[in-house]
Amino acid sequence: MLGAIGASTVVAIRPALAQTTGSVLHCEIPIPDPGRAGSYIALDGSTVPPHSLFSFPPPNRPYTGEEVKRALQGGMLPGTNYFSNHAYLRYIRNLQRGQAGFTCYASLQMPGG
Repeated sequence: MLGAIGASTVVAIRPALAQTTGSVLHCEIPIPDPGRAGSYIALDGSTVPPHSLFSFPPPNRPYTGEEVKRALQGGMLPGTNYFSNHAYLRYIRNLQRGQAGFTCYASLQMPGG
């Protein structure tokens, strides 16, 4: 009897996990967040005034969770070179609670995310 209940519970949970994983991969991380729009990204991931030395203009669109996940695993963010990829990933890793993209990045750190 208990086995039948356990099996139905597993079936009910799997679609929910699949839906959560899918939404994590489609979430977006803007660089920089809207509060710092117009800023460039320095090699250390900080936001700096436009055209600062060793900084990069923001990408023309937010990155998806899937793109960020691939880049964190050793890939490259679309439209970047070695240095801008490094700067953008440092920016993402430095996101704090309350910044746009933080929840998306945090969800990528979860097991299965």
